[in-house]
Amino acid sequence: MRVGVLGAGVVGHTLAGKLRELGHDVSIGTRSPRDGALTYADAAAAGTDLIVNATAGAASLEALDAAGAANLAGKVLLDVANALDFSKGRPPALTVANDDSLGEQIQRAHPEAKVVKALNTVNNAVMVNPALVPGQHVVFVCGNDDGAKAQVVELLGSFGWPRERIVDLGDISNARGPEMYVALWIRLMGTLGTPNFNIVLEHA
Repeated sequence: MRVGVLGAGVVGHTLAGKLRELGHDVSIGTRSPRDGALTYADAAAAGTDLIVNATAGAASLEALDAAGAANLAGKVLLDVANALDFSKGRPPALTVANDDSLGEQIQRAHPEAKVVKALNTVNNAVMVNPALVPGQHVVFVCGNDDGAKAQVVELLGSFGWPRERIVDLGDISNARGPEMYVALWIRLMGTLGTPNFNIVLEHA
């Protein structure tokens, strides 16, 4: 599979590295191409099967606009970003919450793309190696297109996430929940002293 990873930070490079390890043809797109990276548009160009949005959430809409609507149309767009505002220091605030989400904003901006929100509730190392955290911890997906979600679920399985630990929350409006959870995640990281943790769901 040809994958365009948008974002050359630690999350983008971690995901790109895992995808290459699994045998996928991966291009990394960035605002200022260097060291083998491409422009956003070139990374998302024709022939790419999957787009991963690993840009900083506050800049994601701008980055995806630069990638080009035509390059995104009809493709699965895996959004792992969190829209965080560090302008007033730490912990950061969310730039969108409650009645909207970054996932929804991306879907509205690119209605022909098949946006799936996933992996934004764990750190980059756990994204690609869930065995770093013991136990039956879970990851979430949501999106409007069932086929796109199924493709993302298969990809997550190749990362090591068992199907029974991938929770489908429903359509893209449900991205509000996992995105707002990140405010708690940041505080838990400070309390635990490590980013390598996750949550387990127990129910009757």
